[in-house]
Amino acid sequence: MSMALDSYHPNKPRLILTQGDPAGIGGEVILKALSHRKISDDYDVTVLGNRDLLIQNYTSFPESIRSNLRHPEELSIINVAIPSDVQEQIFLGRGNAASGWASFAFMEEAIARTLAGEFDGIVTAPIAKSAWKAAGYNYPGQTELLAQKAGVDKFGMLFVARSPHTGWTLRCLLATTHIPLEQVPQTLTPELMSKKLDLLIECLEEDFGIVQGRITIAGLNPHSGEEGQLGTEEQEILLPWLEKARDRYPHFQLDGFIPPDTMWVKPGQAWYGNSQIANIADAYLALYHDQGLIPVKLMGFDRAVNTSIGLPFVRTSPDHGTAFDIAGQGMADDTSMQAAIQFAAELVTQRKQRKIYHQHI
Repeated sequence: MSMALDSYHPNKPRLILTQGDPAGIGGEVILKALSHRKISDDYDVTVLGNRDLLIQNYTSFPESIRSNLRHPEELSIINVAIPSDVQEQIFLGRGNAASGWASFAFMEEAIARTLAGEFDGIVTAPIAKSAWKAAGYNYPGQTELLAQKAGVDKFGMLFVARSPHTGWTLRCLLATTHIPLEQVPQTLTPELMSKKLDLLIECLEEDFGIVQGRITIAGLNPHSGEEGQLGTEEQEILLPWLEKARDRYPHFQLDGFIPPDTMWVKPGQAWYGNSQIANIADAYLALYHDQGLIPVKLMGFDRAVNTSIGLPFVRTSPDHGTAFDIAGQGMADDTSMQAAIQFAAELVTQRKQRKIYHQHI
């Protein structure tokens, strides 16, 4: 995952960065990330949020923290007005209906402006799903809102991280996302699996230039069902689907269904010690949320990026939550936010280059 875009400065991708839940660490990681010269000089980033709340966030930090940060007034900000009766209920560290209302308003405005062509991509600071629900917005997460507003029904959550130890790039797509574990087996239909695999292969080809690759797919049950002894989903549903998928995509090696407890051994080795492991996959397809995100966060918690694939525009976000417990204390790590900005710019550039290429062939 190359992060160098110096040669494209004359046409920097236009990115809009949402504030996220104003009671969380979103404002802090934004201010920290945009205070790095490599971010502020190399990328065209506009913050969308509430200026007053960002300034309050800034002033809450100790002087030792503020001295290293750009003041919010120095940033390019699209201010979203918040009714006074809502704003007076927003406090750092206390996510509630008011902070949920604000973060939802930020997202709606960012999506509308991006769909209107003002921006090439969205980078989202974290929100709290519970705060959205308290405010009356019943979405599993930002991804589902983005897909609804963009009018797409085929979308996915891809997590990308580059190892600081070996340079190896981890890519993991979730087949199911924010649903209860008991609903996973019924949700993993052949139709859903085909949608997710289509998205993943299209993303590998269009965004990463991988046209002949290898994808490892996790099993659902312990030992991938042990030939039906520990669960029948692999035998009855997933294996018949996989045989058809292999015929459909002969240019990709589809390995499955790999027992979930061993699937992440090679990625762990590639992340920490040896990026030249034989038969290492270009991407991993996990069947449910924790099956994919426990290893991703174990390896790349401070640098993994969540990107929504299948949308008509680029969207990335840091792979962490609102961290209400440390909000306003200056303790939040902005590494993942930096990576989300850099990766969004890279994806926009890659897509523009491929569009130009296809127009000339």
